[in-house]
Amino acid sequence: MSSTPAKIDLKKELKRYFSAPAKDFELVELGPVAYLMIDGEGNPNTAPAYISAVEALYAASFTIKFASKKLLGRDYVVAPLEGLWTADDPASFTKGAKDDWRWTMMIMQPDWITADLAAEGIAAAKAKKKLDALDQLRFETLTEGLCAQILHTGSYDDEAPTLDRLHNEFMPANGLTFNGLHHEVYLGDPRKVAPEKLKTVLRQPVRPS
Repeated sequence: MSSTPAKIDLKKELKRYFSAPAKDFELVELGPVAYLMIDGEGNPNTAPAYISAVEALYAASFTIKFASKKLLGRDYVVAPLEGLWTADDPASFTKGAKDDWRWTMMIMQPDWITADLAAEGIAAAKAKKKLDALDQLRFETLTEGLCAQILHTGSYDDEAPTLDRLHNEFMPANGLTFNGLHHEVYLGDPRKVAPEKLKTVLRQPVRPS
């Protein structure tokens, strides 16, 4: 009699990547992890490319998950959506100038998912769904190293004061400067959770200034 493979939850296995204190910023060292990624630009609330990108990410991630369970006997919960954000003017984030933002949306993959298996999963997703954005996906390892982070509860539009504290108070007070892109980990689904209850890890790779 075959047993059902245990389902791994990366949020529990890699807690430091998916949790942060709510009151004060913390410093954490983050090693290499693999992601499916896709790039774009524009306001995430209004840009059609953003919706297409997220749809493609989930379609491929679930296809890879099912392939892992079938071929390798290793099942897992698809990880939360994450985003890397940048702009020519860093003040665009504290001002909420979303039309100026560039983004890389991504979903973490377990460490046993290889580039070949990811490519096969993307191809299988393309065979099932006509999503042009699937052609833009890539499998990439991200190593952020030392990061400052905090848990934000509330609407994404209300993050600016926290980011202002991070950039203009915490980092200068601790002799730190930017060392990578602004990173957000979305622990709540905005389709199901009220804006004031959404939880988001706000993360900034840093280095000594």
